Amino acid sequence: MIVFTPQEFLSAYSAERFPATAPATPRAAFLVAPHGFGLAAESATDNRYMAMQAPVDPARALVEHAALAAALRESVPTIVFPGDPATPDAVFPNNVFGTARGRLVVGAMRHAVRRREAARADIRAFFRDLLACEIVDLSTLPVVAELTGSIVIDRARGIGYCGLSERCDRAGAQALHDAFGLMLTFCFELARGEYHTNVVLAQLASRALIVAPDGFADPAAAEAIVSVYAPRVLRIDAAQKAAFAGNAIALDTGSVWMSARAAAALTREQRDALVDWGFALRSVDLDEIEKAGGSLRCCVGEIF
Repeated sequence: MIVFTPQEFLSAYSAERFPATAPATPRAAFLVAPHGFGLAAESATDNRYMAMQAPVDPARALVEHAALAAALRESVPTIVFPGDPATPDAVFPNNVFGTARGRLVVGAMRHAVRRREAARADIRAFFRDLLACEIVDLSTLPVVAELTGSIVIDRARGIGYCGLSERCDRAGAQALHDAFGLMLTFCFELARGEYHTNVVLAQLASRALIVAPDGFADPAAAEAIVSVYAPRVLRIDAAQKAAFAGNAIALDTGSVWMSARAAAALTREQRDALVDWGFALRSVDLDEIEKAGGSLRCCVGEIF
């Protein structure tokens, strides 16, 4: 079922109809190294978080990324694929490759620089030949659907929260709903200037939420989602959102990961709330990588 208004979502959802019974966190994670790291001008046309005027240091990006992979291995086994200077945005693979129930889902990317990523034979072969995944290739469809950048998925409940923007249209939302085998998807418009849902919304192991209400075109859409997780909800302001505090992920049931910049933006009360909800706050310095307009969650592909 796909719904498009807060009222429809609230009517469709109940804890009894959508119990959190499936695995909430992934078995493993995969990353793509920032070899030849740079900023893609094409992506900057609709990603205001990119620091296009800042100089970039490819060597520093590689060091940050290696430290990220090492840290994440404390939560889950983590695989790193090589990068390619021809695909500078490939450091954010979660927009292009995702998994669900024995499937590899390949995204339908808006920009040509990212469509080149979707064609990577090595990543496809890894999931198809080694993990025996069926490939569901959205890149061949006349849609725009940038996977878990555009849709934040509560895996335990089978619910997707899909923000519509230049990076995901309505047909793309339907394709994501089907590809990930979801029970319910709530589609809503992102606020003007927002490109991906996972910058304004993060659900943590199906039991807590981080939300930037100003990232939604309709505040009632944010509040409808909040109602599923209340009272375990962190509301972040515009400055915290700009520091990528909403670009977080729980890779195990006892930790939440975000960049050092994002973690520093949280108040003491917000940090204490995460601890009270059973999450240790884990962070990694990603200042160089964040110049490309994404942060820690964007770097992480999940293997379910």
